[in-house]
Amino acid sequence: MPNAVKFFTGNHVLNVSILAFAAAQALKLLYVLIRYKRLDFRRLLGAGGMPSSHSATVCACAASIGKTMGISEPSFALAVVISIVVMYDAANVRHAAGEQAKILNYMMEHWSESTPVLFGKQLKELLGHTRLEVFFGAALGLVIGLLV
Repeated sequence: MPNAVKFFTGNHVLNVSILAFAAAQALKLLYVLIRYKRLDFRRLLGAGGMPSSHSATVCACAASIGKTMGISEPSFALAVVISIVVMYDAANVRHAAGEQAKILNYMMEHWSESTPVLFGKQLKELLGHTRLEVFFGAALGLVIGLLV
């Protein structure tokens, strides 16, 4: 589909990566609708949630590079290493930061009447992903990266 590649970005791997990101974000909206029975359009651009768009994007990129250039190419190895780092960060570091935000938000809600100005806004709690969300994001990215 060379015309679509030229029309969008001019780069097949980038197009596939963007498609995987968009698919994951759309699936987040659908997931919240099915699971919680509410339409939350913030999920289209927000971080965190099922599936991980970070994982989908980097895995689609790696799979697409592997498919088009071959798995013995250095660019594929680089894409795989970056994918692992991104997914580790999403499932561990960013997830832990979200858990800390929950605790801090709880502390701020139960602060005495003289709440300091420092606690003027709530912290974002949905920052990272569970390992299951990272897994499904990676699976989505691999499927899109290999099929498109």
